[in-house]
Amino acid sequence: MARAKKVITIHVRDDREKEEFLKELQRLRLPAFIYVHGKLNDLKINVQGTKDEIREAIRKIREIHHRVRAKLYPDKRGLYRYVIDDLLREAGASVSTPILVRTLELLGETVEVREGELITSMPWEEIVALVRTLGDYLADVSLQTTRQIREVVLPVAAAKNMDPSEVMDMLVELGLAEWKEDKFKYELVKNKEQALEILLKHLEGEENED
Repeated sequence: MARAKKVITIHVRDDREKEEFLKELQRLRLPAFIYVHGKLNDLKINVQGTKDEIREAIRKIREIHHRVRAKLYPDKRGLYRYVIDDLLREAGASVSTPILVRTLELLGETVEVREGELITSMPWEEIVALVRTLGDYLADVSLQTTRQIREVVLPVAAAKNMDPSEVMDMLVELGLAEWKEDKFKYELVKNKEQALEILLKHLEGEENED
């Protein structure tokens, strides 16, 4: 099939956008050959291949650029849009969406999940750091906890800047969790919504005493 060539120009606002865009572009696995050159804020992208390969490559390139802009710049409501898989990959951590959503809520951020996207008021660099922290906490407690208790422990630990084991001890002290000898795991005694509510009230009481 005849090979063709097409050049498209992508305009970026600053080095940060350029860096993120090029990083995502490098991850693309396409049959078309892509070559990038450009000065300052205009990137010229040379795409070579069959007509179909070029069309597919250009669609993917524009899609990437749209995703990069959505995660770096807030919309009119002050919200950023992140593809959850992109976020986990960048942070190098595997954290469940419910844990991430609950943590953002406890931090007072706006958050909603829609079709694999996280829409939130927390900027990109901050949310990547938060997911890394949650990933570290998860590694510390995953073997001795159930999924339910993790959905209470990790968000509270991250939002209140506490050690996860400290949060776990507090749950046990408050009669909200117990150690199951037969499973070698901590389990919640109450449902997670109740446990979270009681734990947060207890922590607020402690903060007020301070």
